[in-house]
Amino acid sequence: MSKPVRGGIIGALELKSPGIRLLYAALMLFMIALAVVCIFPSLWVMVSSLKDIKEFYRMPPTLLPETFDIGKLGRAWKELQFMRYYANTAVMTGGSVLFCLSFNGLAGYFFSKLKPRGSAVLFTLVVWTMLLPNTVGMVPMFNNIVDFPLLHLNLIDTYWPMWLMAAVNPVVILIFKSFFDNIPLSLLEAARIDGATKLGVFAKVVLPLSVPVIVTVTIMTINAVWMDFFWPYMILKDQAKWTVVVAIYNMKSMMPIDLQFIALAFVIVPPVLLFMLFQRYIIQGYTFSGIKG
Repeated sequence: MSKPVRGGIIGALELKSPGIRLLYAALMLFMIALAVVCIFPSLWVMVSSLKDIKEFYRMPPTLLPETFDIGKLGRAWKELQFMRYYANTAVMTGGSVLFCLSFNGLAGYFFSKLKPRGSAVLFTLVVWTMLLPNTVGMVPMFNNIVDFPLLHLNLIDTYWPMWLMAAVNPVVILIFKSFFDNIPLSLLEAARIDGATKLGVFAKVVLPLSVPVIVTVTIMTINAVWMDFFWPYMILKDQAKWTVVVAIYNMKSMMPIDLQFIALAFVIVPPVLLFMLFQRYIIQGYTFSGIKG
């Protein structure tokens, strides 16, 4: 029995050509070099954070630590009160995920399956907003945070601005819409015949079929919120509300450089672990939604 042809850019038949094999080897070496360039700064921060204080300041620096001071991690965690900042980040992340999935998911369902009159024009406007630079709306957005329209509420020192911004994400709407387009209309029509409302169809039929894209969007949102700095820094002035990234920035002048490296390691590790554990779902979500990189 012949072996199946491998998928991808270069298949098994093409690899029989010496020129193609050379090209394949060159591409692999380039990708390995690119991965090393991307990974090295994070690895350097994490490894350097474990060095003894004398070795940390040694010149020239050592590539690999000669001594490991594991106790520094516990002392830094307790001294910098990272559990509180982790909890704050978890609250902000949880609300952002909930708002992102609820509102953007419903918007994707609206544009994909409901399609009322005028929805095509509205969807075009949503896509066009992806072309606008982020800096265009920063000033009016901050003004709305200080004085929320109609209600005249000051949302400074609350997580509501980040949650509301997560609720309107054109990229996520496009991902949801592309995924929902692949769901057969016959399933939705059968549910409507059984008496389900439009929201009932979304909750009982669409969502159970959308686990891959939901997991993908959830991971993307968690990673984006965890690393977000600008808006939390602008909005969260009370230290009791600081997230991890904001806390590190605001306290950097009070921390020695070795503790700063440890704090940065605390920031880097969770997103890395999240991606390593769920990278398969990320790839599946993009594949099933039809979004091409």
